[in-house]
Amino acid sequence: MKLATLKDGSRDGQLLIVSRDLKTAVIATNIAPTLQDVLDSWDFMAPQCEDLYVQLNQGRAPNSFDFDPTQCMSPLPRAYQFADASAYVDFVDLIARSRKDEIPDFFWSEPLIHQAASDDFLGPCDDILVASEAFGIDVESEIAVIIDDVKMGATPQQAAESIRLVMLANDVSLRELMQTEMIKKFGFLNSKPSTSFSPVAVTPDELADAWEKGKLHLPLRTSIKGKLVGAPNAGVDMTFSFPQLIAHLVKTRNAKAGTIIGSGTVFNKEGSKGNSSIFATRAAEIIAHGDATTPYLQFGDVVKIEMLDKNGKSIFGAIEQKIEQAE
Repeated sequence: MKLATLKDGSRDGQLLIVSRDLKTAVIATNIAPTLQDVLDSWDFMAPQCEDLYVQLNQGRAPNSFDFDPTQCMSPLPRAYQFADASAYVDFVDLIARSRKDEIPDFFWSEPLIHQAASDDFLGPCDDILVASEAFGIDVESEIAVIIDDVKMGATPQQAAESIRLVMLANDVSLRELMQTEMIKKFGFLNSKPSTSFSPVAVTPDELADAWEKGKLHLPLRTSIKGKLVGAPNAGVDMTFSFPQLIAHLVKTRNAKAGTIIGSGTVFNKEGSKGNSSIFATRAAEIIAHGDATTPYLQFGDVVKIEMLDKNGKSIFGAIEQKIEQAE
């Protein structure tokens, strides 16, 4: 099943069911007003959404229309919680080595997760507004999941059952501002503007055998100014699976339906598939040559993030955004 949120001028938009080929959609507010409402009563409402999804794919859904990602908000325009991880520890190690540093051994056994802003997500085609290019504007292509209620102390096996939806994310980073915030050692704030997510969120069954043991085993494609800069496989070199990340999140507290967990920058350590962030490319340049030459994003640049299935078809639709100067 593929779900989205239509812009309608409100904070939370209207629930959409989107066809498997991403060509048509139908407003599903007769089932639930918003995606959060579906998540709050998943066992009751998801089967109704699934029935409508089947009708839509068979061309039988009443009042269907052409699907337009530019008219979408984030699947969840705002969420009760967004926790973003660094599940690809080889990426963290690369950054440390570029600074002639080492990561602690426990980074390989205990996930890194920080509390991120969740009150104002961007739509998949909304402009990314930044005050200055000097902030070091960077893309971070990620996988994210939306979960149901999870009780404190849940095991990874139990946590796996809570994953309701999967989507893509662009967790924009302002690298030059991040340097100061890292020194403060109190988490990211100004260096993390609003995150954007793919036009649709999909249930894990839509991913077939590409979804295995809480990891998505397909290349995540990142393009800048129309040039493909990276397509690392999201299931390769992911140190911690999503069930492990969720279990870590609920170690000391409950998590509620609608919580989003991000994977962190998708990264393959051999580097042959390119990178999902400019930061990784610059770190590799520093290690190899002593200096970084790849620039961060500039105003007017367009970033595109997409994942294709084994038949070359888009699964989630594309995040496609222009970098613009904030007034």
